[in-house]
Amino acid sequence: MHELEPFYNWRHLYVAADDSRSPFHGRSYSEIYCSHAVYNYLIHPQWDEFGSATLYLKVLQCDYNLQYAVIELLGEWNDLLYNDIMFFYRNVIEDMLDQGIIHFILIGENILNFHADGDDYYQEWFDNLEDGWIVCLNFRDHVVDEFVRARLDYYLAFGGKFDGFNWRALEPEQLFEKINELVMKRLMP
Repeated sequence: MHELEPFYNWRHLYVAADDSRSPFHGRSYSEIYCSHAVYNYLIHPQWDEFGSATLYLKVLQCDYNLQYAVIELLGEWNDLLYNDIMFFYRNVIEDMLDQGIIHFILIGENILNFHADGDDYYQEWFDNLEDGWIVCLNFRDHVVDEFVRARLDYYLAFGGKFDGFNWRALEPEQLFEKINELVMKRLMP
């Protein structure tokens, strides 16, 4: 897992550590020393920790004018044992909401498992979006099944056209526009 690094082809457009409005502003990263792990597996030093024991992320893009963020995730999302959604919401998402971000694209190709608990933080996040949305791209089938069992489909858009999505072939704004179009089509009667 230490060789699995966050997507870096947009770094010329956005770096969270350089963004004074980002919850990760001012962070510095080692290029060679791994200091975080998911269980006993060291992870690449470019992933950001935010309080969870098993879930890490990288904010790939945050556009304050269009009000969207693209966040890549790595690890195990475990609300049952570690209350990961609380850490994610309180330490990352709330700061972004305060900056006007209301559209969230979560990339989940590297989420190994999901363990649900309650839906309070998902509901709070959803309720604070006004006309925004939360889209989960390319999450594994068994993770999507857990989302469904936990009834998170009221708060999160996932599955269907959001699976197998080739997001890496797009620039961030193109990705946002495509996702927004898909969400709008889902909402139309």
